[in-house]
Amino acid sequence: MSEKAELRINFLVVGGGIAGLACAIALRRVGHNVVVLERSSDADVSKMSHGGIRLPPNVSKILFHWGLERALRRVSITSAAVEIAIYDTGEFVGTHRWEEEVLRETRGEYLFLHHVGLRQVLHEAAIAAGAEVRLGVSVVSVDGDGDSPHVKLATGETLMADVIVGADGRSSIVQKAIVGKDVYGSSPYHCLFYNTTVPGALMRADPALAPFFSQRVESMYLWMGNNRSALGFRVGGKDEFGLHFWVPARQEGVSDDDCWGGGVDSDEMQQQLGSCEPRLLKMAKLAATPARVQVKMVLPMEDWVDANGRLVIIGEAAHPLPAGSLQGGAMAVEDAAVLAKLFSHLRAEDQISTFLHAFQDLREGRCASVVQSEQCNLYFQMLPAGRQQEERDHEMRARAARGESVFGSGEAAEQWEQLKELFGYDAEDEADDWWVKWGLLRERAKQRSLDMEGMGTHLSNIHVQ
Repeated sequence: MSEKAELRINFLVVGGGIAGLACAIALRRVGHNVVVLERSSDADVSKMSHGGIRLPPNVSKILFHWGLERALRRVSITSAAVEIAIYDTGEFVGTHRWEEEVLRETRGEYLFLHHVGLRQVLHEAAIAAGAEVRLGVSVVSVDGDGDSPHVKLATGETLMADVIVGADGRSSIVQKAIVGKDVYGSSPYHCLFYNTTVPGALMRADPALAPFFSQRVESMYLWMGNNRSALGFRVGGKDEFGLHFWVPARQEGVSDDDCWGGGVDSDEMQQQLGSCEPRLLKMAKLAATPARVQVKMVLPMEDWVDANGRLVIIGEAAHPLPAGSLQGGAMAVEDAAVLAKLFSHLRAEDQISTFLHAFQDLREGRCASVVQSEQCNLYFQMLPAGRQQEERDHEMRARAARGESVFGSGEAAEQWEQLKELFGYDAEDEADDWWVKWGLLRERAKQRSLDMEGMGTHLSNIHVQ
């Protein structure tokens, strides 16, 4: 069990998605009081949680450590490999097996599950930990001024807390209160991302698609194309196959606004696929109504904490990743783990601002590196036709012909080395290291200063006498 904070304070978490629920679990584990405010109702959540999600080892190990391994295994599938193919022809390029030694060292696993399944696991865990989760609640303003940070709800109700955490996604109201603008909304977009699922029964009924459900090794499937890419994997908890598509923006004059809660025509997604191999087109025709999201390459934000040291942003509100990224949910959970670990050492109110700024110091380098890596990965799998694309494909085919992993040398190997670094990161260890190296020193210096003041007062009293 985690160390409990000596001083327990009140946190308001704006946003009840993966970031907000993970934050609630982590903070409750160290003894703080948490209220989560989520604008969507239960019905809204079930509608908007389209498609599958991948959990890499660096996040699954955190969730396992929090006692959620059994719950996660009930709704997930463990992956062992990735198979690579060409988007427009379906030509098989090669396979990469996740290295057992690397996974063993990371203490986590590579999991596939439905987005709504993960959200349900986290919601139940947050409630069981003692957090209050309020659904269907709209926050209309956030104020970190003075000694009483507070939010105002659409109902007119005002809620106060010691710290307000913005876990409310890319276009975050807490982010606007800190930065002064909607950073994500004002950024240009690179391409479109569609997220959907295909019923397993329909795929097994088609001889061309049935093999995706009968592989000897549980695999993820990546299709690399000319300014297009696709990703597919079986999702645990439901008899479905998750599908991700990255495609060019639609023609000028047509709305490409984000649409998570339905309302996107499946025909629209099919038209955006362009020239693709027959299996992808078949799956797209059988797929459920997709979600559509703009893919943006957002520059790092300078401020995650407000001037008063009482507002903080985490997850996509602080460091938006390209939609569909492997590490999207993982970064949010890592943020939650680091924030809570720091606040497990809370003894005095004047530490609050210090811990929030330490949180940003600890996380911004890691997150900037991950965002850049995910941007590079997306570019790598969507390389436009040309010399770079030909060299990439030739290198991967050559390695496969030698019976080697497609991610073995050259540019592809560098991509895999980055993934190994990502997988091995331990969020809570990073926070512990900061406390040992800097937090304790600060507390000792503060105590020494108080002791010196006390000694000065004592000597002054003696002199007066």
